[in-house]
Amino acid sequence: MLRKKKLVISEAEILAEALPYMQKYYGKTIVVKYGGNAMLSKELEDSVIRDIILLNAVGIRVVLVHGGGIEITAMLDQLNKKSKFINGIRCTDKETVEIVKMVLCGKVNKNLVSLIHKNNGKAVGLCGCDGGMILAEKQKHSEEVGYVGDIVKINTELIEAALRENYIPVIAGMGMDDQGQAYNINGDTAAAAIAGALKAERLIYMSNIRGVLRDKDESSLIEKISLEEIPNLIRTGIITGGMIPKISSCVYGMKNGVDMAVIIDGRVPHSILMELFSDKGVGTMLTKTSGFRREKKEGQEETPGKDLGI
Repeated sequence: MLRKKKLVISEAEILAEALPYMQKYYGKTIVVKYGGNAMLSKELEDSVIRDIILLNAVGIRVVLVHGGGIEITAMLDQLNKKSKFINGIRCTDKETVEIVKMVLCGKVNKNLVSLIHKNNGKAVGLCGCDGGMILAEKQKHSEEVGYVGDIVKINTELIEAALRENYIPVIAGMGMDDQGQAYNINGDTAAAAIAGALKAERLIYMSNIRGVLRDKDESSLIEKISLEEIPNLIRTGIITGGMIPKISSCVYGMKNGVDMAVIIDGRVPHSILMELFSDKGVGTMLTKTSGFRREKKEGQEETPGKDLGI
């Protein structure tokens, strides 16, 4: 009985801690980029979907932008079509762009919408081609990648209409030019552009690691980075490899209207809720100035790793 009482008190404390954050984000827009390992595990997928539904239920305008690279590669394999990448970008010829559209805007998008409805949420599946949401043009700097697009403009009309009716927009990041040609768009870039156009309070990227690490040890997580510190972190090799384009997308979003961006560990169940509704938060937060600190209760020690020491 005592153990059960302690458990109830602990749960009540968690809810009490979450309340001011729920009030803070009420009516605000949160954009979540969903992909990677979180899409591979049924347990993690269910966790993400429940988190998204909870955010919506407490009055947060949540937009889910998703990837689907693993599913696209699997379909190409089934069709005996080899996947080719240049600098991490999928080469997308005329046939491949149609396959990308079929898998991303069809299978993956509608499966996520169905899962939200299965868990008593309200969602609507959208593609960047719908209603001219993502106006794109063919990348000029690399002809080899084919029908891969750069974003020209975001039209938020459909997204705003869905949010007004309390639906969760689930968006597949493809784009289309003014001639109706579809383009494959990097999911991180699409999420950042959409978040910027919506003037989102937070842009959350779900990654396969804890965040930005000082070295390969995951205990070396850097919890906060200001925009002015990023060039030095890249120059010294702390931000490297696949983290560079993700950080670049965060910067793009923040320079175009996003208040803050954060990279969290998509391998951890309910990491979205821990980031938004707890005093400590999780992952690496990007801020516009170096003076920001996560909120903490009076008497609470500063979390180790916040000072970049640069």
